[in-house]
Amino acid sequence: MKKIFVETDFAKLDVARKQRTGFPETVFCLGKSKEQVADILQNFASVGQNVLGTKCSPEQFDFALKKGLPVKYDSLSRVISLGQKETNPFRGNIAVCCAGTSDLPILEEAAQVAEFFGAVVERYVDIGVAGIQRLFAQIDNIQKADVVIAVAGMEGALASVLAGLVRTPVIAVPTSVGYGASFHGLAAMLAMLNSCAEGVSVVNIDNGFGAAVQACRILALKGRMND
Repeated sequence: MKKIFVETDFAKLDVARKQRTGFPETVFCLGKSKEQVADILQNFASVGQNVLGTKCSPEQFDFALKKGLPVKYDSLSRVISLGQKETNPFRGNIAVCCAGTSDLPILEEAAQVAEFFGAVVERYVDIGVAGIQRLFAQIDNIQKADVVIAVAGMEGALASVLAGLVRTPVIAVPTSVGYGASFHGLAAMLAMLNSCAEGVSVVNIDNGFGAAVQACRILALKGRMND
């Protein structure tokens, strides 16, 4: 019988997730010790599987390196990855857009995760509605994407504006960027949920990972390049 999980002292690792869902396992590193993160990665490496980690600290990454794991790390998004098998790319592409420079860590989390899963990603940075001419300068390229991810804090208006300009699904990611009345992203999330533009779906605050998975599942309907 094929193994469906690997049990450690502190976790049951889902080594059958790729077979079941089409996507490898992702580990939420926040709240785990550096030893636990390294042990999880090592277990996936031992069965020859790709694995991703989000919200990974530099200390957790350094410890994994010292353990000899062939991991890569993006310090902006705090995404750690261990890729042992080449991923066949999806047909189509994702436009990942953010309103301001302060939203970049979440934009990059979405982009890094989507690329790890096999998506072609185009990044569009600092195109928020406070200087909407910046968005209009890029809109022709954004309209060519198969899925759009809109990352924004403050009042979260970028998702509504994009949804009114493109034909494809828009996945909105509220960020915890903003002054006091933004309530750490709650204002942006509520604005996105109340968007008057059709075709907007919303993930949780600062959840670039969730947006990337949803976008990749949409692309999966088109299949992969060598299927």
